Amino acid sequence: MADISPTIVELDPQQAVAVRGNVAVNDMPRFFERAFVACFKAAGEAGIDIAGPPFGFYPGMPGETVVIEAGFPVSAPIAEMGDVHPLELPGGKAVEVIHVGPFEAMKETYAALQTWMAEKGLQPAAGMWEIYLTDPQTEPDQSKWQTKIVWPISS
Repeated sequence: MADISPTIVELDPQQAVAVRGNVAVNDMPRFFERAFVACFKAAGEAGIDIAGPPFGFYPGMPGETVVIEAGFPVSAPIAEMGDVHPLELPGGKAVEVIHVGPFEAMKETYAALQTWMAEKGLQPAAGMWEIYLTDPQTEPDQSKWQTKIVWPISS
């Protein structure tokens, strides 16, 4: 099991810009690349500032495919532009943990996080997201990649 140090936080809702997809796991890297480029371009064209690192929002548990909203937090709401649409990341209580390592190893961090929440009597809510703190294009060493996992909890 992954060694994790989760924290419980209170989040404010965050305006974002995103592209939605229902994607096979093998197609996720291409989807993220396309979505991030489209969101960055749309925000620039709208004169809206990017307000943080890219994210992948997962409205439900994955099955054979994964429903993903991939994009960036922004400084103000944005109008829909083609595949790009406004999104609000939810506020409220959540558990955060930093995963260090390759994306493929995140399932271990998720399992450890679920165990930790169960031990604390916390009910995970639908709609968790990952914030990609490390850019794989600038840091080739996957063992150094950092991803913040944010999982809202039910009251």
